[in-house]
Amino acid sequence: MPAKKELNFENALERLEKIVDMLESGDAPLDESLTLFEEGVKLVKMCNEKLEAAEASVKKLVNVNGEFVEKSFVEENDEN
Repeated sequence: MPAKKELNFENALERLEKIVDMLESGDAPLDESLTLFEEGVKLVKMCNEKLEAAEASVKKLVNVNGEFVEKSFVEENDEN
């Protein structure tokens, strides 16, 4: 696996999918399966962090009484 700093979200997700396929096949020995599982957990954590950061930065312009106001996308979704 490339260093964590080199992975973007898409690459991490692609690697995670490969790990899941390898684990589901059941062909890997136990030690290798544990190593793959640990790598997968780290990738899931990294992907979640990247998604949370992206979600927090998404903004939406809302028309309030004729003025456009920037509102957090996250806050609006939390209200629903």
